[in-house]
Amino acid sequence: MSAASVTTQGWRAWLLAPEPKSRAQAKLGQAYLGWLAFRRNPLAMVGLGIILALLAVAALAPWIAPASPIAQDLSLRLLEPDATHWFGTDELGRDIFSRIVWGARITLTIVALVVVIVAPVGLVVGTAAGYFGGWFDAVLMRVTDVFLAFPRLILALAFVAALGPGIENAVIAIALTAWPPYARIARAETLTIRNADFIAAARMTGAGPMRILVGHVMPLCLSSLIVRVTLDMAGIIIIAAGLGFLGLGAQPPSPEWGAMIASGRRFLLDQWWVATIPGLAICTVSLGFNLLGDGLRDVLDPKQQ
Repeated sequence: MSAASVTTQGWRAWLLAPEPKSRAQAKLGQAYLGWLAFRRNPLAMVGLGIILALLAVAALAPWIAPASPIAQDLSLRLLEPDATHWFGTDELGRDIFSRIVWGARITLTIVALVVVIVAPVGLVVGTAAGYFGGWFDAVLMRVTDVFLAFPRLILALAFVAALGPGIENAVIAIALTAWPPYARIARAETLTIRNADFIAAARMTGAGPMRILVGHVMPLCLSSLIVRVTLDMAGIIIIAAGLGFLGLGAQPPSPEWGAMIASGRRFLLDQWWVATIPGLAICTVSLGFNLLGDGLRDVLDPKQQ
Protein backbone atom coordinates (compact mmCIF):
# COMPACT_ATOMS: atom_id res chain seq x y z
CA MET A 1 0.00 0.00 0.00
CA SER A 2 1.42 3.40 -1.01
CA ALA A 3 2.23 6.15 1.46
CA ALA A 4 -0.38 8.42 -0.18
CA SER A 5 -3.08 5.77 0.29
CA VAL A 6 -2.13 5.34 3.95
CA THR A 7 -2.24 9.12 4.45
CA THR A 8 -5.66 9.33 2.76
CA GLN A 9 -7.07 6.58 4.92
CA GLY A 10 -5.65 8.27 8.00
CA TRP A 11 -7.34 11.56 7.17
CA ARG A 12 -10.60 9.76 6.39
CA ALA A 13 -10.52 7.93 9.72
CA TRP A 14 -9.75 11.21 11.51
CA LEU A 15 -12.67 12.97 9.80
CA LEU A 16 -15.10 10.12 10.46
CA ALA A 17 -14.07 9.56 14.08
CA PRO A 18 -17.19 8.74 16.16
CA GLU A 19 -15.90 10.89 19.04
CA PRO A 20 -14.20 14.06 17.71
CA LYS A 21 -11.58 15.51 20.00
CA SER A 22 -12.16 19.15 19.03
CA ARG A 23 -14.80 21.39 17.57
CA ALA A 24 -12.75 21.84 14.40
CA GLN A 25 -12.55 18.08 13.89
CA ALA A 26 -16.31 17.77 14.38
CA LYS A 27 -17.07 20.53 11.87
CA LEU A 28 -14.62 19.15 9.31
CA GLY A 29 -16.10 15.69 9.75
CA GLN A 30 -19.59 17.03 9.22
CA ALA A 31 -18.46 18.88 6.11
CA TYR A 32 -16.83 15.70 4.79
CA LEU A 33 -20.03 13.70 5.34
CA GLY A 34 -21.92 16.43 3.49
CA TRP A 35 -19.47 16.21 0.60
CA LEU A 36 -19.90 12.44 0.42
CA ALA A 37 -23.68 12.86 0.29
CA PHE A 38 -23.37 15.60 -2.33
CA ARG A 39 -21.03 13.49 -4.46
CA ARG A 40 -23.61 10.70 -4.66
CA ASN A 41 -25.92 13.02 -6.60
CA PRO A 42 -24.75 12.94 -10.25
CA LEU A 43 -26.86 15.93 -11.32
CA ALA A 44 -25.46 18.01 -8.49
CA MET A 45 -21.94 17.09 -9.60
CA VAL A 46 -22.85 18.21 -13.14
CA GLY A 47 -24.03 21.53 -11.74
CA LEU A 48 -20.84 21.90 -9.70
CA GLY A 49 -18.79 21.15 -12.80
CA ILE A 50 -20.63 23.84 -14.79
CA ILE A 51 -20.10 26.46 -12.09
CA LEU A 52 -16.42 25.55 -11.65
CA ALA A 53 -15.97 25.80 -15.41
CA LEU A 54 -17.63 29.23 -15.38
CA LEU A 55 -15.30 30.38 -12.60
CA ALA A 56 -12.27 29.06 -14.49
CA VAL A 57 -13.35 30.75 -17.73
CA ALA A 58 -13.91 34.07 -15.95
CA ALA A 59 -10.57 33.88 -14.13
CA LEU A 60 -8.60 32.88 -17.24
CA ALA A 61 -10.45 35.11 -19.72
CA PRO A 62 -7.33 37.05 -20.88
CA TRP A 63 -5.63 33.77 -21.80
CA ILE A 64 -8.65 31.87 -23.13
CA ALA A 65 -10.16 34.55 -25.37
CA PRO A 66 -8.41 34.55 -28.76
CA ALA A 67 -9.37 38.14 -29.58
CA SER A 68 -10.49 41.38 -27.99
CA PRO A 69 -14.16 41.33 -26.97
CA ILE A 70 -14.72 44.90 -28.17
CA ALA A 71 -12.38 45.27 -31.19
CA GLN A 72 -14.40 45.77 -34.38
CA ASP A 73 -13.49 44.55 -37.88
CA LEU A 74 -16.26 44.93 -40.44
CA SER A 75 -14.38 42.71 -42.88
CA LEU A 76 -15.16 39.81 -40.52
CA ARG A 77 -18.83 40.71 -40.17
CA LEU A 78 -21.30 37.84 -39.48
CA LEU A 79 -18.91 34.97 -40.21
CA GLU A 80 -20.18 31.47 -39.48
CA PRO A 81 -18.53 29.39 -36.73
CA ASP A 82 -15.29 27.86 -37.97
CA ALA A 83 -11.85 26.81 -36.74
CA THR A 84 -10.76 30.45 -36.36
CA HIS A 85 -13.93 31.87 -34.84
CA TRP A 86 -15.44 29.01 -32.85
CA PHE A 87 -18.77 30.76 -32.26
CA GLY A 88 -18.68 33.00 -35.33
CA THR A 89 -18.66 36.79 -35.37
CA ASP A 90 -21.34 39.42 -34.81
CA GLU A 91 -22.59 42.33 -36.90
CA LEU A 92 -19.48 44.39 -36.06
CA GLY A 93 -16.98 41.61 -36.73
CA ARG A 94 -16.29 40.89 -33.07
CA ASP A 95 -15.42 37.34 -32.07
CA ILE A 96 -18.44 35.91 -30.23
CA PHE A 97 -16.40 33.29 -28.35
CA SER A 98 -14.21 36.03 -26.87
CA ARG A 99 -17.27 38.05 -25.92
CA ILE A 100 -18.86 35.03 -24.24
CA VAL A 101 -15.67 34.39 -22.27
CA TRP A 102 -15.34 37.99 -21.09
CA GLY A 103 -19.08 38.17 -20.49
CA ALA A 104 -18.70 35.43 -17.88
CA ARG A 105 -16.87 37.96 -15.71
CA ILE A 106 -19.73 40.44 -15.96
CA THR A 107 -22.29 37.75 -15.12
CA LEU A 108 -20.33 36.54 -12.07
CA THR A 109 -19.75 40.11 -10.90
CA ILE A 110 -23.47 40.90 -10.99
CA VAL A 111 -24.40 37.66 -9.23
CA ALA A 112 -21.73 38.08 -6.55
CA LEU A 113 -22.62 41.71 -5.80
CA VAL A 114 -26.33 40.97 -5.58
CA VAL A 115 -25.79 38.00 -3.27
CA VAL A 116 -23.41 39.96 -1.03
CA ILE A 117 -26.08 42.63 -0.62
CA VAL A 118 -29.33 40.67 -0.36
CA ALA A 119 -28.29 37.66 1.74
CA PRO A 120 -27.16 39.67 4.83
CA VAL A 121 -30.11 42.07 4.50
CA GLY A 122 -32.63 39.23 4.26
CA LEU A 123 -30.97 37.36 7.13
CA VAL A 124 -30.97 40.38 9.46
CA VAL A 125 -34.53 41.44 8.62
CA GLY A 126 -35.95 37.92 8.88
CA THR A 127 -34.22 36.89 12.11
CA ALA A 128 -35.00 40.20 13.81
CA ALA A 129 -38.67 40.02 12.82
CA GLY A 130 -39.01 36.41 13.90
CA TYR A 131 -37.18 36.82 17.21
CA PHE A 132 -38.74 40.05 18.48
CA GLY A 133 -42.24 39.50 17.04
CA GLY A 134 -45.11 41.87 17.83
CA TRP A 135 -45.43 45.18 16.02
CA PHE A 136 -41.80 45.01 14.92
CA ASP A 137 -42.47 41.76 13.09
CA ALA A 138 -45.70 43.13 11.61
CA VAL A 139 -44.03 46.25 10.20
CA LEU A 140 -41.07 44.40 8.66
CA MET A 141 -43.27 41.70 7.12
CA ARG A 142 -45.70 44.21 5.64
CA VAL A 143 -42.78 45.98 3.98
CA THR A 144 -41.62 42.60 2.71
CA ASP A 145 -45.10 41.85 1.38
CA VAL A 146 -45.10 45.10 -0.58
CA PHE A 147 -41.95 44.04 -2.43
CA LEU A 148 -43.28 40.51 -2.95
CA ALA A 149 -46.52 41.85 -4.44
CA PHE A 150 -44.74 42.95 -7.64
CA PRO A 151 -43.02 40.67 -10.18
CA ARG A 152 -39.27 40.94 -9.65
CA LEU A 153 -38.43 41.85 -13.23
CA ILE A 154 -41.09 44.57 -13.39
CA LEU A 155 -39.94 46.03 -10.08
CA ALA A 156 -36.31 45.87 -11.17
CA LEU A 157 -37.24 47.68 -14.39
CA ALA A 158 -38.91 50.42 -12.37
CA PHE A 159 -35.89 50.88 -10.11
CA VAL A 160 -33.31 50.84 -12.89
CA ALA A 161 -35.42 53.22 -14.96
CA ALA A 162 -35.36 55.65 -12.03
CA LEU A 163 -31.66 55.15 -11.30
CA GLY A 164 -30.46 55.08 -14.90
CA PRO A 165 -28.81 52.38 -17.04
CA GLY A 166 -25.52 50.72 -16.08
CA ILE A 167 -24.19 47.66 -14.26
CA GLU A 168 -24.02 49.39 -10.87
CA ASN A 169 -27.62 50.56 -11.03
CA ALA A 170 -28.73 47.17 -12.34
CA VAL A 171 -27.10 45.50 -9.32
CA ILE A 172 -28.85 47.92 -6.95
CA ALA A 173 -32.20 47.39 -8.70
CA ILE A 174 -31.93 43.59 -8.59
CA ALA A 175 -30.81 43.67 -4.95
CA LEU A 176 -33.78 45.84 -3.96
CA THR A 177 -36.16 43.25 -5.42
CA ALA A 178 -34.35 40.05 -4.34
CA TRP A 179 -34.11 40.31 -0.53
CA PRO A 180 -37.76 39.58 0.55
CA PRO A 181 -37.67 35.77 0.01
CA TYR A 182 -34.55 35.51 2.17
CA ALA A 183 -36.24 37.51 4.93
CA ARG A 184 -39.25 35.20 4.80
CA ILE A 185 -37.11 32.08 5.05
CA ALA A 186 -35.01 33.49 7.92
CA ARG A 187 -38.16 34.53 9.79
CA ALA A 188 -39.72 31.09 9.41
CA GLU A 189 -36.56 29.41 10.69
CA THR A 190 -36.35 31.85 13.60
CA LEU A 191 -39.95 31.22 14.66
CA THR A 192 -39.19 27.51 15.01
CA ILE A 193 -36.17 27.99 17.29
CA ARG A 194 -36.77 31.21 19.28
CA ASN A 195 -38.51 29.30 22.09
CA ALA A 196 -36.08 26.37 22.08
CA ASP A 197 -34.43 25.26 25.31
CA PHE A 198 -30.94 26.36 24.28
CA ILE A 199 -32.24 29.88 23.58
CA ALA A 200 -33.84 29.98 27.04
CA ALA A 201 -30.57 28.72 28.53
CA ALA A 202 -28.67 31.50 26.75
CA ARG A 203 -31.05 34.09 28.20
CA MET A 204 -30.56 32.66 31.68
CA THR A 205 -26.80 33.07 31.37
CA GLY A 206 -27.32 36.78 30.72
CA ALA A 207 -26.99 36.83 26.92
CA GLY A 208 -28.69 39.83 25.34
CA PRO A 209 -30.92 39.77 22.25
CA MET A 210 -28.12 40.78 19.87
CA ARG A 211 -25.79 38.09 21.18
CA ILE A 212 -28.52 35.46 20.86
CA LEU A 213 -29.39 36.57 17.33
CA VAL A 214 -25.81 36.69 16.07
CA GLY A 215 -24.42 33.75 18.02
CA HIS A 216 -27.32 31.29 18.01
CA VAL A 217 -30.18 32.19 15.67
CA MET A 218 -28.39 33.40 12.54
CA PRO A 219 -26.00 30.42 12.25
CA LEU A 220 -28.97 28.03 12.33
CA CYS A 221 -30.64 29.93 9.48
CA LEU A 222 -27.58 29.88 7.22
CA SER A 223 -28.11 26.44 5.68
CA SER A 224 -31.58 27.28 4.36
CA LEU A 225 -30.32 30.65 3.21
CA ILE A 226 -27.40 29.13 1.31
CA VAL A 227 -29.72 26.76 -0.53
CA ARG A 228 -32.08 29.59 -1.46
CA VAL A 229 -29.20 31.80 -2.62
CA THR A 230 -27.85 29.07 -4.88
CA LEU A 231 -31.27 28.39 -6.40
CA ASP A 232 -31.89 32.14 -6.84
CA MET A 233 -28.68 32.76 -8.77
CA ALA A 234 -30.30 31.49 -11.97
CA GLY A 235 -33.10 34.03 -11.52
CA ILE A 236 -30.59 36.80 -10.86
CA ILE A 237 -28.74 35.93 -14.07
CA ILE A 238 -31.96 35.95 -16.09
CA ILE A 239 -33.10 39.29 -14.64
CA ALA A 240 -29.66 40.80 -15.31
CA ALA A 241 -29.79 39.47 -18.87
CA GLY A 242 -33.31 40.88 -19.24
CA LEU A 243 -32.13 44.32 -18.16
CA GLY A 244 -29.19 44.05 -20.55
CA PHE A 245 -31.54 42.96 -23.35
CA LEU A 246 -33.65 46.09 -22.78
CA GLY A 247 -30.58 48.33 -22.72
CA LEU A 248 -30.84 49.07 -19.00
CA GLY A 249 -27.94 46.90 -17.80
CA ALA A 250 -24.36 46.81 -19.07
CA GLN A 251 -23.91 49.33 -21.85
CA PRO A 252 -22.22 48.76 -25.25
CA PRO A 253 -19.60 47.69 -26.06
CA SER A 254 -19.52 45.56 -22.86
CA PRO A 255 -19.87 41.85 -23.73
CA GLU A 256 -22.91 41.25 -21.50
CA TRP A 257 -24.88 38.19 -22.59
CA GLY A 258 -28.33 39.83 -22.52
CA ALA A 259 -27.12 42.78 -24.56
CA MET A 260 -25.54 40.34 -27.04
CA ILE A 261 -28.91 38.64 -27.52
CA ALA A 262 -30.57 42.03 -28.06
CA SER A 263 -28.08 43.06 -30.75
CA GLY A 264 -28.27 39.66 -32.46
CA ARG A 265 -32.03 39.21 -32.57
CA ARG A 266 -32.17 41.02 -35.93
CA PHE A 267 -30.10 38.25 -37.50
CA LEU A 268 -31.78 35.30 -35.80
CA LEU A 269 -33.17 33.68 -38.97
CA ASP A 270 -30.08 33.93 -41.20
CA GLN A 271 -27.16 34.27 -38.74
CA TRP A 272 -28.57 32.26 -35.86
CA TRP A 273 -25.32 32.02 -33.90
CA VAL A 274 -25.19 35.74 -33.04
CA ALA A 275 -28.14 35.52 -30.60
CA THR A 276 -28.31 31.76 -29.99
CA ILE A 277 -24.82 31.33 -28.50
CA PRO A 278 -25.31 33.93 -25.71
CA GLY A 279 -28.74 32.44 -25.02
CA LEU A 280 -27.22 28.97 -24.66
CA ALA A 281 -24.60 30.40 -22.28
CA ILE A 282 -27.35 31.87 -20.07
CA CYS A 283 -29.32 28.60 -20.13
CA THR A 284 -26.25 26.50 -19.30
CA VAL A 285 -25.14 28.64 -16.37
CA SER A 286 -28.70 28.89 -15.01
CA LEU A 287 -29.04 25.11 -15.25
CA GLY A 288 -25.74 24.68 -13.42
CA PHE A 289 -26.86 26.86 -10.50
CA ASN A 290 -30.21 25.06 -10.30
CA LEU A 291 -28.59 21.62 -10.22
CA LEU A 292 -26.06 22.79 -7.65
CA GLY A 293 -28.83 24.27 -5.51
CA ASP A 294 -30.84 21.04 -5.62
CA GLY A 295 -27.79 19.09 -4.50
CA LEU A 296 -27.06 21.50 -1.66
CA ARG A 297 -30.69 21.34 -0.54
CA ASP A 298 -30.47 17.57 -0.23
CA VAL A 299 -27.35 17.92 1.91
CA LEU A 300 -28.08 21.00 4.00
CA ASP A 301 -31.84 20.89 4.53
CA PRO A 302 -32.65 18.51 7.40
CA LYS A 303 -36.24 18.23 6.17
CA GLN A 304 -34.96 16.53 3.01
CA GLN A 305 -32.92 13.94 4.90
